[in-house]
Amino acid sequence: MPELGRVRFIGTATTLIRLGGFTLLTDPNFLHRGQRAYLGKGLWSRRLTEPAMSPAELPALDAVVLSHLHGDHFDRVARRELSREPPVLTTPAAARRLRRWRFDAEGLETWQERWLVKDDERLRIRALPGLHARGALRPLLPPVMGTLLEYQASGGAPYRVYLSGDTLTGEHVDEVARRHPEIDLLVLHLGGTRLLWHTVTMDAPQGVDFARRIAPHGVLPVHHDDYRVFRDPLERFLVLADDTLGSGTVHRLERSETLSLHPRPS
Repeated sequence: MPELGRVRFIGTATTLIRLGGFTLLTDPNFLHRGQRAYLGKGLWSRRLTEPAMSPAELPALDAVVLSHLHGDHFDRVARRELSREPPVLTTPAAARRLRRWRFDAEGLETWQERWLVKDDERLRIRALPGLHARGALRPLLPPVMGTLLEYQASGGAPYRVYLSGDTLTGEHVDEVARRHPEIDLLVLHLGGTRLLWHTVTMDAPQGVDFARRIAPHGVLPVHHDDYRVFRDPLERFLVLADDTLGSGTVHRLERSETLSLHPRPS
């Protein structure tokens, strides 16, 4: 079966995604091991891992997709070293800040979309609902979005990648599943991050519940061991997912490894 694209895992939620002729970067986090990511409100966390590459090693990008503006998703290295040329598609709140930093940032409201076109190839980038926290902590955290990447070449079936973003599971995920029932790959942000005694990214049971609601053909877990605030080990998710989602559904990548993407058999 011909290869349609690839996902390279760089670290945290940072991936390099190629779909046909399009190349995207997600949630650029290039801090080095031992450096602090600043999370706002005086909160910070120290990085435990090295990213698989630096901004200088990136290929030419068609766009950057940013789920939200937090220091472990868009850091001071990215602010200093990323090219200002590719558009950054993100939440309206993050876009306002990024434009002040001279990035070509576009804010997408939930369900709003942007199209990229190259000859007979099209890529739809659509903002999906996200919920970073519940209760008293919710207004203290930046708004977050999930993202649908829908690639289609002339005469071919669409291929859909869902980037969860730093969201919790819940009924908002059911609406995504209703509108987009065929997801080829779910890139799932995990970690069980805890801030001020609140869970703000999915732990293993939440991640499995999220994936169960979406019912994707494949799951790629990211955002699970790079910072001290990540409290839930990936191994716990893998065990639960194997029991609930079925063997072979989850793809585990180490930093720098790639996952080949292939169209579903017709």
